[in-house]
Amino acid sequence: MLARKLRGALMDFSKSLQMNERFQLVIPGGAHTYAKGDDQYPEFAFPYMVRGEGCHVWDVDGNEFIEYGMGLRSVTLGHAYKPVVDAAYKQMLKGSNFTRPAAIEIECAEQLLNMIKGAEMVKFGKNGSDATSGAIKLSRAYTGRDMIAICGNHPFFSVDDWFIGTTPMSAGIPEVIQNLTVKFQYNDIETAKKLFQQYSGKIACVILEPEKEDEPKGNFLHELQKLCKENGTVFILDEMITGFRWHNGGAQRVYGIIPDLSTFGKALANGFSVSALVGKREIMQLGGLKHDKERVFLMSLTNGAETHGLAAALETMKIYEREPVVETLWHRGKLLAKKIQKSIDENQLVEYIPILGKPCCLVYGSKDQEKKPSQLFRTLLLQETMKRGIMATSLVVSYSHTDADIDRTVEAFHEAFRIYRKALNEGIEKYLFGRPVKPVWRKFN
Repeated sequence: MLARKLRGALMDFSKSLQMNERFQLVIPGGAHTYAKGDDQYPEFAFPYMVRGEGCHVWDVDGNEFIEYGMGLRSVTLGHAYKPVVDAAYKQMLKGSNFTRPAAIEIECAEQLLNMIKGAEMVKFGKNGSDATSGAIKLSRAYTGRDMIAICGNHPFFSVDDWFIGTTPMSAGIPEVIQNLTVKFQYNDIETAKKLFQQYSGKIACVILEPEKEDEPKGNFLHELQKLCKENGTVFILDEMITGFRWHNGGAQRVYGIIPDLSTFGKALANGFSVSALVGKREIMQLGGLKHDKERVFLMSLTNGAETHGLAAALETMKIYEREPVVETLWHRGKLLAKKIQKSIDENQLVEYIPILGKPCCLVYGSKDQEKKPSQLFRTLLLQETMKRGIMATSLVVSYSHTDADIDRTVEAFHEAFRIYRKALNEGIEKYLFGRPVKPVWRKFN
């Protein structure tokens, strides 16, 4: 009954609903990434995609959406972006993997190092976790210490034990591993100082994103780096999200700071699976042959340098250099934020729907009648915008979003905001179909 009612109210998701049973039967959770899971979308409204072009995507039922978030921020230029696809295709015809390194590996490495100021060596991987966990391993080997300090305000660093053990989803992680990672708070240097006092001489590295929704205040990044230098600790910036959105040289270029190590991925290859660990030679070289210390097993991956992925990354980086990609992301984001904020104001929702983050990487909040964060009201927004052809778990734009796409998006959000206002006044149960979405980080389903 619920499914029929919802399908009548929204787009037709009948083929997706049928496919869902197959997904759940053979793939744990029905998705290979938790952020793409059924529990992140309104009930009976989780489409399965078949193609994308620019910022538009189509599902198995033929529904068309303007997409935001763009492959969890990995598709910065746009889906099926022809120059990138052509580069990968041409390279694929020459072979994708060999017994010895391919010439394109050095070309791609030099291109990346030319863009990231202060980076002297690079090791490529397939996922962000390859790079961040590689950075952790190098830091431990370089310092001879075991403990890791992470920013407690930042939601995700790796699929590996050193990080997952700190989350509510710590099942399967030995307690001894969990105890090796400690947390400080962003923009609160005192919390970091207390960790160094409590664990004097034990912290191998500090890892954080340069920026999330809040920008660094009080010279926070530089003060944290200074603290690391004073304590012989490796300073790592995770630029999976900020890299190639804030600046072609990453957020580290924006804030004038050069970390010991930094990690890149997502936008590096416009959706192709490529990540990178870059940093100072004296640390990175521990994973190589030009030293007389103990060998470090650093990101030795069978598919770590697939040639077509590197070709995609190389072309993507060249596009960043010759076209105003980052400038366009900021411009489109500012336009989107301005118009959506106007609609929020008109619907008297200023205290209920905050727009957060830099224009190049916007997210939105959702609050209930008591002005507390609400998964119920987030679900309502997703339900009402998806109904109108907008897939927006965030407001992260791509290079392919046009002014017309922005206008259509704002129109859909304006109508959704009207429903949101009614739900605040009359009760959300009158307007929300099915169960609410859930946070990824939770102990039980």
